[in-house]
Amino acid sequence: MSPLVRYALATVGIVVIVGFALSLFFKGPGDSAAIGLSAAIAVVVQLMAVTLSRTAGQGNLMARMGTGALLRMLTLIAYALLVAKVLALPLAAALVSLALFYFLSTLIEPLLIKS
Repeated sequence: MSPLVRYALATVGIVVIVGFALSLFFKGPGDSAAIGLSAAIAVVVQLMAVTLSRTAGQGNLMARMGTGALLRMLTLIAYALLVAKVLALPLAAALVSLALFYFLSTLIEPLLIKS
């Protein structure tokens, strides 16, 4: 199994478990929809970040880390504006869940992807 597939499976597992736990905490109207949308976005962006960072700097660790971090930060900001202004989803549930999904899946990234 390739490192990217292992990372994708681990990321989906983390998002499912943490999403369920967050849904026990956030019980307001629209909270589960916000958590679900955050979960989908987190998985897609995390896989894009890993793929992009592998091409960004083959020999430069800082370029690889910076590329992924920049992509995650920009999507979090764009998502905050989109949730607040367009989608009218609960902002706290949406942003807390996306930030937590990003954080936890970024922690396991070095463990599963060696090069």
